[in-house]
Amino acid sequence: MGDVTIEVTDTPAQGDLDFIGTSLAAFNDADVGASDRRPLAVLIRDPDGALVAGISGYTAWGWLYVQWLFVAESQRGQGLAAQMLDAAEDEARRRGCRGAYIDTFNPSALKVYERAGYTIFGQLPDFPTGRTRSFLSKALAPA
Repeated sequence: MGDVTIEVTDTPAQGDLDFIGTSLAAFNDADVGASDRRPLAVLIRDPDGALVAGISGYTAWGWLYVQWLFVAESQRGQGLAAQMLDAAEDEARRRGCRGAYIDTFNPSALKVYERAGYTIFGQLPDFPTGRTRSFLSKALAPA
């Protein structure tokens, strides 16, 4: 292994994290081409302007990744998750994306995603304990 030191920490320096991210991005760009990674958010606010639901994710390499989707408990059951997914997918199509993916370990969210046309392509049992994390994808027709 040579003269290197392995360090394990739960408090990494921001500069170290930046180095890892920048280095991996440069490697991937050289390997498969530029990702054209762009953030994508869908926000829903109540009449007072308070945020009550939202999606945070990004598009890269022709795919939309929905990293986080949240709907406040008081707003659930109104179809907001489906509306946000539609809006995110529409923007992803405008950006030239051909697919979308998301993951969840929440059984209710899984049903929402399947109703929105996502299909399971992989599962990780007992993650977290007692649940199954499902990974889903959906083809996006051109805009």
